[in-house]
Amino acid sequence: ALARAATGPIMSSEGASAAPADDGSLCGFASVEAILEKFVPAAERSEVLRVLHGANCGKPVAAVDVPEGAAKMGASGNFDVAAYKFGAAAEQKRAPRVTRVGLIQNACTHPTTDPYVEQQKGIMRRVADLLDAAGEAGVNVVCLQEAWNMPFAFCTREKAWSEMAESAEDGPAVTLCCEMARKHNMVVVCPILERDEVHGDTLWNTAVVVGNNGNVIGKHRKNHIPRVGDFNESTYYMEGNTGHPVFETVYGKIAINICYGRHHPLNWMAFGLNGAEIVFNPSATVGALSEPMWAIEGRNAAIANTYFTGNINRIGTEHFPNAFTSGDGKPAHKDFGHFYGSSYMAAPDASRTP
Repeated sequence: ALARAATGPIMSSEGASAAPADDGSLCGFASVEAILEKFVPAAERSEVLRVLHGANCGKPVAAVDVPEGAAKMGASGNFDVAAYKFGAAAEQKRAPRVTRVGLIQNACTHPTTDPYVEQQKGIMRRVADLLDAAGEAGVNVVCLQEAWNMPFAFCTREKAWSEMAESAEDGPAVTLCCEMARKHNMVVVCPILERDEVHGDTLWNTAVVVGNNGNVIGKHRKNHIPRVGDFNESTYYMEGNTGHPVFETVYGKIAINICYGRHHPLNWMAFGLNGAEIVFNPSATVGALSEPMWAIEGRNAAIANTYFTGNINRIGTEHFPNAFTSGDGKPAHKDFGHFYGSSYMAAPDASRTP
């Protein structure tokens, strides 16, 4: 089952509020499915979705009821929770094995002009609510989005944003995830901007894996760093040095292919060769650059490597106080673009959730 949580209003640096559906790249619609729902008759729509989403055991991936407690938390907290189920053929000699996987996509809660501590505290309060909802829904393994506890400020090339980096062992975001993992008996994948204090305060784009007992199992550092458009990440950190680790948890063997790594098929393959059963792709990507590829890459990786993929993207448009350029001839601007969310799970049989 998939529990996918999304925040409500998006706050810009000027304090204005805009609903995600009005701020995206799909003519004001929240998703491709919403466009099909409005304009395509039911019979034809089912055929289109058969091609777009595949079939699981001969049928569309089934939506299931969200547990009442999680649904109430979403309603009171102004976020969405959706759940789906991948089926499998019954075996004669082995009992069914069920793992409940959660993907969380969220927007920033404060303007980027607020003090950094206040920005991070606001996001952490919000995500704590989302993690509680995931726990209430019975999720076993949950993955947050890339650099979840901060704006994706790497486009600005401003050094000050490095203050949001933290220890991968006991930083505030990791500590929160450890508490939530222990509280809900849940494995949590916590992607952060890491500050390696042991090695000269080197920065890394890192995913920390927290076990269901609240212990840090290990970490993986982003393998591939984009250098295109406003993706100025190499101003802050370089390619990781952890290879392609797979983490054995009580709920299964998981790996993390961070953001830009999804464009590299051999990256996906290496995690599979190392035994991964679920590979997460926590991301921060915008509509103008990657939206046509987004629905294809995670699904293709699941097919090619015979594992499940969990693909997470942040939501909203983040406005920064100072205009920036990226040497691409475009005029100076204050935002990176619209993060379109659209998180989904994909299975080895080519099926996927909406």
